[in-house]
Amino acid sequence: MASFSPFLSKTPLSNSAISFSSSVSTSLPWKSFTYFSASKSSSSRQRIFTVQSKIREIFMPALSSTMTEGKIVSWIKSEGDVLSKGESVVVVESDKADMDVETFYDGILAAIVVPEGETAPVGAPIGILAESEEEIAEAKAKAASSGATSTPPQPAASAPAPTPTPAASQPEAKKAAENAPSGPRKIVATPYAKKLAKQHKVDINSVVGTGSFGRITPEDVEKAAGIAPSKNVAPSVAPTTTAATPATSPKPAAAAAALPPLPGSTVVPFTSMQAAVSKNMVESLTVPTFRVGYPISTDALDALYEKVKPKGVTMTALLAKAAAMALVQHPVVNATCKDGKSFTYNSNINIAVAVAINGGLITPVLQDADKLDLYLLSQKWKELVEKARSKQLQPHEYNSGTFTLSNLGMFGVDRFDAILPPGQGAIMAVGASKPTVVADADGFFSVKSKMLVNVTADHRIIYGADLAAFLQTFSKIVENPESLTL
Repeated sequence: MASFSPFLSKTPLSNSAISFSSSVSTSLPWKSFTYFSASKSSSSRQRIFTVQSKIREIFMPALSSTMTEGKIVSWIKSEGDVLSKGESVVVVESDKADMDVETFYDGILAAIVVPEGETAPVGAPIGILAESEEEIAEAKAKAASSGATSTPPQPAASAPAPTPTPAASQPEAKKAAENAPSGPRKIVATPYAKKLAKQHKVDINSVVGTGSFGRITPEDVEKAAGIAPSKNVAPSVAPTTTAATPATSPKPAAAAAALPPLPGSTVVPFTSMQAAVSKNMVESLTVPTFRVGYPISTDALDALYEKVKPKGVTMTALLAKAAAMALVQHPVVNATCKDGKSFTYNSNINIAVAVAINGGLITPVLQDADKLDLYLLSQKWKELVEKARSKQLQPHEYNSGTFTLSNLGMFGVDRFDAILPPGQGAIMAVGASKPTVVADADGFFSVKSKMLVNVTADHRIIYGADLAAFLQTFSKIVENPESLTL
């Protein structure tokens, strides 16, 4: 028996009509049946039930705040499978991760609208769910109509360009040549005009110049020769020509800009993640930023790392913890400006750390990094990296960062600048720690390990003095790292 929606409405009529509705498209058909009392005649109608057909659409969900479309990675269920509420149906690739999509209803997967490997915008139907076997055929028909409506219409064939009218002869040029003064005069003509006159056997002395100070231009020679000027008049067409040149496109510059790919090259479309990264990077260009570099001695940090490394602590966790502790003392560096008119002091210090994965870049977030001890932070970081590389991060695990850390020092990069992510106030780029010769106050030289840290910040809310003070605090924590293990 079909289960009804909990939304119930009663109409105070003598026939006591009761209607049930469910969360389905209003365009779906209605089914109705009438219940008659056994003790009364058929004309005595006791109660009318009107039940909406239980055919529901499975929509493409918005798995993140920046997601506009999703790609079907795989269908966990097949057409005809019986589904239970809360059961995973399909795996969708968002702009950051692959996520299972569950059904909110019991029923039968009657039809798959969007097959594996194809994309659909957020909110578009990707499947049809029927409540009973009797409705499967109706659901398949609805799926077919959905596919037909989603197919973009073919562009109408453009009308053929009108045949250009052959250019008229230019008797005015000959008249101008005939009216030219016959007396001796100094001829001023461009070199190309003289070449044309010689080519077309035109007496240069009989040509009236229209250029500055009576200078004879190539157009003047062409007019004198009875040839339409090439710059502003269409070329003349012989009467025996059977086909005229079609009208040219009004956008020659745009066509020239779209250069064809080089021979042997391959065009690869963006994945959903690459498209999201591209969009964010372009958006970041609208923010006025500045960069500050700071050298930091890492001898003490390196010694601490050797002690805690056997316990599973990574250098990334040490740097994230140090950055979080410094942000506690400089909350403006942890702030956010989104509208250009105000900024927000974030109550949580969430350190996003850039991770390169196959086919893109993602920033798992260590939430409340200042409140977690070093060992718990390291454990949390390992879990996030595993989920990121398997594309199983939840939205709150990659879009809640308030400060970003990018560490290329592990690859031997000594210095680099990072691009500020949209919605954050600053990002720190950490280079490799390398032996460096330094001199102390007494003029004695020694070798110490140093790394260069560059911070890119939003200059609308963070100023040079703010960033310098933050880097000084960060440097003190790194050079005296005992507080990181507390």
